[in-house]
Amino acid sequence: MSTGTEPQAQAGLYEQVIKIRRCAKVVKGGRRFSFNALVVVGDRQGRVGYGYGKANEVPAAVEKAMKDGQRRMKRVALKGRTIPHRVIGRYGAAKVIMIPARPGTGVIAGGSVRAVCEAAGIHDILTKAYGSTNPINLVKAAINGLEQLRTKEEVETLRGVKL
Repeated sequence: MSTGTEPQAQAGLYEQVIKIRRCAKVVKGGRRFSFNALVVVGDRQGRVGYGYGKANEVPAAVEKAMKDGQRRMKRVALKGRTIPHRVIGRYGAAKVIMIPARPGTGVIAGGSVRAVCEAAGIHDILTKAYGSTNPINLVKAAINGLEQLRTKEEVETLRGVKL
C-alpha cells in the first residue's frame, strides 16, 4: 500500500515516504493493526540514507523511520549531476544497475530507486532493477551501489598512481 504523499523538507533534508505497510494481529476483541514505514532521507548534495520504523499509528512509524534514516546517512561520490561510473548494487535477491547519463536525461528509475537517487542529489542517471521488486530490498541495493562509487581522485590516491 503506497502513499501518494509529497516529499517533505525539514532542516535542509529531503525526506520521501516510499512504503507504508499494515500488519494485523488477531486478538480476542478483533484485529489490532500496526504499521511499518520505509523512508529515504538525503540532503540532495551527496548524502543519503534510509530508515525503517514501526509503530501503532502511521505518523509515529514515519517519524521513527525519518530518525533512523538520518542516523544511517552515508556520503555518495557524485560527478556533477550524475555518477562517476557504472555500478551494480546488490542486496538479497534485488539487483540494481546504475549507469551515468548525459545532462538533461533525468532520473530514469522506478519508484524506490528514484527516491534514493533524488535524495542523493543525482539529476541524470539510468537504472534498471532485476530480481526482487520488494521496495525495502531495492532501496538497500541502490544504496549499496551508491556506496561503491569512487571519483577519479579517490582511485588515484588508493592506487598511488596518476590516471
